[in-house]
Amino acid sequence: MARMKFICDAERCIECNGCVTACKNEHEIPWGVNRRRVVTLNDGVPGEKSISVACMHCSDAPCMAVCPVNCFYRTEEGVVLHDKDVCIGCGYCSYACPFGAPQFPASGTFGVRGKMDKCTFCAGGPEANGSEAEFDKYGRNRLAEGKLPACAEMCSTKALLAGDGDVVADIFRNRVVKRGKGAEVWGWGTAYGTQQQAAAPTGTKS
Repeated sequence: MARMKFICDAERCIECNGCVTACKNEHEIPWGVNRRRVVTLNDGVPGEKSISVACMHCSDAPCMAVCPVNCFYRTEEGVVLHDKDVCIGCGYCSYACPFGAPQFPASGTFGVRGKMDKCTFCAGGPEANGSEAEFDKYGRNRLAEGKLPACAEMCSTKALLAGDGDVVADIFRNRVVKRGKGAEVWGWGTAYGTQQQAAAPTGTKS
């Protein structure tokens, strides 16, 4: 059985936030909740990199360990989902998650949390696949339709990979091996030629 995972290639991410927009549009995410966000490290200085972050669907998920009502469950594909009918909005999962994946509605009385929301890997929830109740609570179930998460499909540079963990790991490994290092990461040699090509004489004057 496939184990679904995300991998974000920081060398390809251009901080366009297309993945964030695709997620919000696909599932009609309420205002104030972002299932996915783009984080930029070393912003504005050499070595700046961006990475798309959401629920990583951990094999040993800390959110599941701390939830007092056990609203989290794991599917056969390894996707970590939750039951909003069971969730009490205590917020323990948001403190335990190292990725900040569990989100709570921003509106409402001060100090009162609503039902937790997070990335579902576009796999819906405990309701019947494709049902109106499932969409209202968790968004579209693309996994049941044989599709990948919308965020990964809409990534313009294919920085965000999603699917079977072994497959996406192989894709990422092949990228690292082939693209080299330094300027070659961005295809400098393809666009402008290698140093050897640049140093070759082009002709002599008479």
